[in-house]
Amino acid sequence: MATETVDKVLEQVGPAVEGLAEELRAVYLKVAESPEATTWTLLCAAVGAAVLLYVLVLPEDRPIPYTVPAPRAPEDAKILDKPSIKAPDGTSIQCYAPATGQYLGVVSPATPESIDRAIEQARAAQVKWAKTSFRQRRAVLRTLLQFVLDNQEDLCRVACIDSGKTMVDAQLGEVLVTTEKLRWTLKHGEKALVPERRPTNILMAYKRNEVVYEPLGVIAALVSWNYPFHNLIGPMISAIFSGNGIVVKVSEQTAWSSPYFTNVVRGALAAHGHDPALVQTVVCWPQTADYLTSHPGIAHITFIGSRPVCHLVAASASKALIPVVAELGGKDASIILDSVPRSDIPRIVETLLRGSFQASGQNCIGIERIIATPAVYDKLVALLEPRVRALRMGQDADVGAMISDAPFDRLESLIADAVRRGARLLAGGKRYTHPNHPQGHYFTPTLLVDVTPDMAIANEECFAPVMVVMRAPSGSAEDVLAVANAPDFGLGSSVFGADSDPRVAAIVRGIKAGMISVNDFAATYAVQLPFGGVAGSGYGRFAGEEGLRGLCNVKAVCRDRLGWLGIRTSIPPPMRYPVRDQEQSWRFARGIVEFGYGIGLLRKVGGILGLAKNS
Repeated sequence: MATETVDKVLEQVGPAVEGLAEELRAVYLKVAESPEATTWTLLCAAVGAAVLLYVLVLPEDRPIPYTVPAPRAPEDAKILDKPSIKAPDGTSIQCYAPATGQYLGVVSPATPESIDRAIEQARAAQVKWAKTSFRQRRAVLRTLLQFVLDNQEDLCRVACIDSGKTMVDAQLGEVLVTTEKLRWTLKHGEKALVPERRPTNILMAYKRNEVVYEPLGVIAALVSWNYPFHNLIGPMISAIFSGNGIVVKVSEQTAWSSPYFTNVVRGALAAHGHDPALVQTVVCWPQTADYLTSHPGIAHITFIGSRPVCHLVAASASKALIPVVAELGGKDASIILDSVPRSDIPRIVETLLRGSFQASGQNCIGIERIIATPAVYDKLVALLEPRVRALRMGQDADVGAMISDAPFDRLESLIADAVRRGARLLAGGKRYTHPNHPQGHYFTPTLLVDVTPDMAIANEECFAPVMVVMRAPSGSAEDVLAVANAPDFGLGSSVFGADSDPRVAAIVRGIKAGMISVNDFAATYAVQLPFGGVAGSGYGRFAGEEGLRGLCNVKAVCRDRLGWLGIRTSIPPPMRYPVRDQEQSWRFARGIVEFGYGIGLLRKVGGILGLAKNS
């Protein structure tokens, strides 16, 4: 009972002071394990730990409640005849629910002048924010975490209206990953950004070396529409903790929800007395985005989107020499080896379904290709076919809407081309007219098997509810990797096999991707490992230590260790200008190299003698 008591108390206040809570719990458990411990002793220890925890937590460290009104769809439920983000006036952005076609309102796109104002407001706030301590930054993020936990339903509902996904998909892809990013940053962010001591060498033994991570100023993020809450708030979390201001350019497709999500972050800043202008969002047409991506007031850009658009962003950013981190989607392979235990196959099937159809397949690290070895291929297809056929369409069912009907022609063409070339279509393959929401953008969950590497659908990102299954030529790691590495993409990946199977390690080493999960799907992001890809999937990383440090000026600092004793670098006489004897000076410099880097004692001694002879 005492253990339950302390656990309940720590559960309530633990998020505010996770490190301290763990330390106090460790002390309590040590008392509990003592042979002399009694029920009364344990109860006193539990209460004492809770009281001490509460006393030591200063008010500014505790989450501060605040409210942000959530938007709601208009009550008249006007359904657009032909839903489009282009408003009838030709200039405004029209917002609508892709699952139903319901009109949500219009948004005036940003202009160069409004982008200037947003950057200037973020810059003015960042000057003050850069001086805050990690403790102050954690306080803001704890308050933000508490808001997210307390308002999960509203956050999911708004994201669903604007993107078409189901509430379950929103819980997993919007809330869960955001709370994990907040938890990771609160617990590990400071460790990633505190100054680091670096080693010296024998010649520079009198020096003390350090690397410090300083805020860049105002950074920008251009984010995609598939996760309107998480994709917007994720870069803001990193910007806040690294001491930067930020301007997020949100997609026109999800312009309706972005003011609410922005105000959620601003509310946490304001609750602690900080300038909410630190975080800004803009929404604009592509022709205006160039003004933001080449703006001299922007110090760094994170871009999440397509390869063709990234070419434009990178070219624009190069005008002001702005560094860019680019995440460009992928053709992620999920490899199923025949060594998987038979009892594990049902679990793998469930994972493949979630990895392929979550958010209607509109997932940057969604499974785009399932590559199975011959011995397990037929069994896997037999299990997948009835499951995919049974999937229901609709936000209150299994698979929600897509953001737009624009890719439907391309998807149907890719599937038809594959069938003509020998693939078998076992389910779906075409757009779907929902009986209750005929103006919604739905595509039937698709199962396409016997796909070969030469087919277009095996090389082009679908970003849709399309499950592609491929048979590896053999069970060897080399043949599996040949199929997996064929497309010019390299974002995420996964491999399923027995822990003792040597092919698993070979595939982990050989896969051309920025991330791989072993016997799981997308686990790397669930623990905040660095996120990014290679080749056509982009470059650079966000998330994890690498992501935080990438938003900083990595400054190298070299100081005198014993300067107070007068021990500093000085130029020895043979090397001073004017050089009195080039030959002697060269021999002296050689003595320095031999002493500092010579291999073996004799060479080092020779270096010292050379220094003495040529001084």
